[in-house]
Amino acid sequence: MTTANTPRFTTRIVHADRWGGAEQGAVHYPIHSSVQYGHDKVEDLIAVFQGSAKGGFNYARQGTPTTAALERKITQMEHGHGSIVFATGMAAICAVFLTLLKAGDHLVASQFVFGNTHSVFGTLSDLGISVTTVDVTDAANVAAALRPQTRMVFVETIANPGTQIPDLAGIGALCRQHGALYVVDNTIASPYLFRAATVGAGLVLNALTKSIGGQGDALGGAITDTGLYDWSGYPNIFAAYRKGDPQGWGLQQLRKKGLRDMGGTLSSQAAHQLALGAETLALRMEHSSASALALAQWLEQHPAVARVLYPLLPSHPQHAQALRHLKAGAWLLSFELRDPGQCLALCNRLQLPIKATGLGDARTLIIPVAHTIFWEAGPAVRAAMGIADSMIRLSVGLEEVQDLQDDFERALSGHG
Repeated sequence: MTTANTPRFTTRIVHADRWGGAEQGAVHYPIHSSVQYGHDKVEDLIAVFQGSAKGGFNYARQGTPTTAALERKITQMEHGHGSIVFATGMAAICAVFLTLLKAGDHLVASQFVFGNTHSVFGTLSDLGISVTTVDVTDAANVAAALRPQTRMVFVETIANPGTQIPDLAGIGALCRQHGALYVVDNTIASPYLFRAATVGAGLVLNALTKSIGGQGDALGGAITDTGLYDWSGYPNIFAAYRKGDPQGWGLQQLRKKGLRDMGGTLSSQAAHQLALGAETLALRMEHSSASALALAQWLEQHPAVARVLYPLLPSHPQHAQALRHLKAGAWLLSFELRDPGQCLALCNRLQLPIKATGLGDARTLIIPVAHTIFWEAGPAVRAAMGIADSMIRLSVGLEEVQDLQDDFERALSGHG
């Protein structure tokens, strides 16, 4: 809770490095490019290896002082217990699944997820981990899917690209009741618009490339432990990591297995870029959310547009959930044309939106969904996710919204 003596969101981020003791009075934590980290005594090195030391580094694959500074910022944003950063958002997602689940376990997941995440579900099934995907907008569907072997429930705060919003609080209550680990991918909403700890999430994922970095110039991912899950009862923690405070067991295993063993390491250079981007997170999310809402409202009234999907539109199926949980609607919106045959032509006529994959950039990005990022999934999966063949996804950037509307007016009128 913010008080008169507690710095608020952006103040904490922009002063985090200075308050954290950056060398020589620097306001940004420096880039540590060293791979090896030496110690005065071999006993100190052993303590770092065995996890008994508070802090310290041994080999950059498990982290550097620069990545640690970024981890502290993300932990502050999510009000968590601790964080680990990874080379990409997908590396973070795979680390959660592959280091915390094993053959015979069961995962309940949203059927409305990023295409690459859906692809990972197939890999998990090949490894003997059962996956059930359900419509998570109703917690009753999650309840019906739970089994004695269910270890984890996974959702996206705002689904990509259909913008579905789960029954976040209802699923959190179910997970607490059944002892399942609740994992929330908060990439699109970001820690500024929504804190997953408020609905009982044990782990929070963020693709740092998107909202937090915000410039489209560095890949990265993060896992934050909110401190709400009791790891002492989780059966898949390796014996070597069942030492000391159980609150740290999950992150210890994720760091050792996801970084040390699997090598999904974020470089210090990328961590520095992402940390700089994080300083303007609130400003960017406020601006892009306001622009996305205005553009969504405008598109919904256009005669050439059949449907617009944006959480803060009253027509959105989970509008009430959005108002309950989100500070704003974020930058993602999708829409469909009345004439599906104009889908590609419209994208080509637009001049400002960049025809590119990716999300959360300073520039508006546009992509026809079924032809690209969900092409591999096939028609049946797309139908289950509510993805029409004519769906167009927009990641609204920092341009002036009137310029975007003018561009869309020209393009929808057949000009451009």
